[in-house]
Amino acid sequence: MSRRSVRTERRLFLADGPKAVEGALGVPDCVVEVFATPAASRAYADVLASARLVTLVDDRAMASLSDSVSPAGVVALCRHLDVPLEEAVSAAAGQPRLLVICADVRDPGNAGTVIRTADAAGAAGVVLAGQSVDLYNPKTVRASVGSAFHLPIAIESDAAAAVDAARAAGYTVLAADGSGELDLFDAELAGPTAWLFGNEAWGLPDELAALADHRVAIPIHGRAESLNLSTATAVCLYASAQAQRAARGSVGTARDAGAH
Repeated sequence: MSRRSVRTERRLFLADGPKAVEGALGVPDCVVEVFATPAASRAYADVLASARLVTLVDDRAMASLSDSVSPAGVVALCRHLDVPLEEAVSAAAGQPRLLVICADVRDPGNAGTVIRTADAAGAAGVVLAGQSVDLYNPKTVRASVGSAFHLPIAIESDAAAAVDAARAAGYTVLAADGSGELDLFDAELAGPTAWLFGNEAWGLPDELAALADHRVAIPIHGRAESLNLSTATAVCLYASAQAQRAARGSVGTARDAGAH
């Protein structure tokens, strides 16, 4: 399972570590089998309680299953769980109303962190678009700290198609761009929003960013040249989440006032 071609052909991947295994066990029919060392099976007994099949292995066998420098001693063999693009977009059509599109994000740690941040901010879907890193790369799964199992994630080779699908579903598409014409804190973020993030090194291609409704820049008040992808994602998503929560609160207050 160390090679992407093998994972793709077999539609199987490994979830390494207690958080990843716990997340996988929370998805019906995702886990085929759990492997654990005797010590880990005792340490994570609560996590493994819902597993249908747990196979005990020694430390040497565990080292061959895990690519971690210090394996936690528990790994799950899982079925692929990505969803079609249409499902990820439609899932985001309800509450909350946040969708994340990653275009050509190559670093597995960054991809996993974006997924984790999207989950924490309350986004309802993530799309790994273009030539993005494999969702099932062990480092991606580990960096998501279980969040890869919490929300719908689509894999779409055509990044423009992902943007078009979001716009067709009624979302305002905002491209995170350091040279954007709109300041993040001047942007209208209360409505349905799909954030478009680009590659760690060169950002978004002009032709893809041009498909967005607006290019949005995070203001830099100090001397730093820019923010890295993970930090920019967190700032943008939490700005949207806060704006949407405030808007829902205002609507609720107005309704309550009208009831009296």
